[in-house]
Amino acid sequence: MIVIVLLGAPGAGKGTQAELLAARLRLPHVATGDLFRAAIRDDSAIGRDARAYVERGELVPDEIAVRILLERLDRPDAAVGAILDGFPRTRAQAETLDRALAERGSRVSRALLIEVPEDELVRRLTARWICEQAGHVYNLDTNPPRVAGRCDLDGSPLVQRADDTEAVVRARLAGQLDALGEVIEHYRRQSVLRTVDGSRPIAEVTASLLALLPERDRVFEARPVAGQSS
Repeated sequence: MIVIVLLGAPGAGKGTQAELLAARLRLPHVATGDLFRAAIRDDSAIGRDARAYVERGELVPDEIAVRILLERLDRPDAAVGAILDGFPRTRAQAETLDRALAERGSRVSRALLIEVPEDELVRRLTARWICEQAGHVYNLDTNPPRVAGRCDLDGSPLVQRADDTEAVVRARLAGQLDALGEVIEHYRRQSVLRTVDGSRPIAEVTASLLALLPERDRVFEARPVAGQSS
């Protein structure tokens, strides 16, 4: 199983790059935040376990988070592997994931870190808008909607979250970067960490990420059609 972990601070572009890599490598993009919400919405047994913590305002325990993730990896479309976006967020989660994958005879083959300077992260995050209906994310600098103020996908109005002001963004980053640093160090010790400059254009970042994958993880890569850009 090919397991690729995308790492980066909020605003680094993990979600965008995960979707692009998933299309090129023909692997599912597994966004763990979406998994948690779906499990709770579907009222599955594990979703009910997670809901109990969410409703109390507590973090979902790592064991439950990994169970939800592993259930997703058991689906047929993930038989070859997956690209993980949003997990692990802490060293404890990384260690729990390692143990769970080892029991399946697998491991994280690459942890790809998208590095972006903090000032650039702040600029990106304060330019973020989301659609009211489904939460589709736009950035007025890097991914603006085709029609100002409207979601391209569902036409609902775009709104800015109250916590997307600079002061709140900087405080949120400060609270997350230490934990991210521990995850980075965890994968660096395992010699699977690779880093790219995420401040460059999206296509350049994608090309750099692909180049850092082991050749065995690129065997299913879908080559661009002649005449199309990569």
